[in-house]
Amino acid sequence: MSVTGKRADTEDWGRDETPEQRADRKWGELIQEIRVAQTGVQILFGFLLTVVFAPRFVELDATDQNIYIVTVVLGAAATGALIGPVSLHRLVSGRRIKPQAVEWASRMTFVGLLLLLATMTAAVLLILRVATDHDDYVPWLVAGIVAWYLLCWFGAPWWARRRHTSR
Repeated sequence: MSVTGKRADTEDWGRDETPEQRADRKWGELIQEIRVAQTGVQILFGFLLTVVFAPRFVELDATDQNIYIVTVVLGAAATGALIGPVSLHRLVSGRRIKPQAVEWASRMTFVGLLLLLATMTAAVLLILRVATDHDDYVPWLVAGIVAWYLLCWFGAPWWARRRHTSR
């Protein structure tokens, strides 16, 4: 115990928990976050897989077909990154490395969110190109949507972290 009455290994964390308890808490929080992203990416990826079988797909020009292929690959990569933490947890469970597993799962989740951002960007680009017959304003709409995603997913959390984290 330190002078403040807290254990020395928890003073910086603001909670009276052991490293194992902290890892358990962080794992639970991470899994809840992943559930939201996983559901979204799996639904999007499922819809993307059906597009190629639609009669209109063969009418798309080469650029739109290439955008579709890139979108599917990004969706597959995002799905893998967002499901990866579940597999990681299952394979390392009971090995007494939960803090390290939480760190790796957190990294996979962040990469998965970046890939989901890229997938959604490519999907919106493709949809708007097809729906508007390649109008000049489509890149501006897509840029606006990407800016919105960046603000919601990274900007606001970063601002809150800087504003409300004590030094």
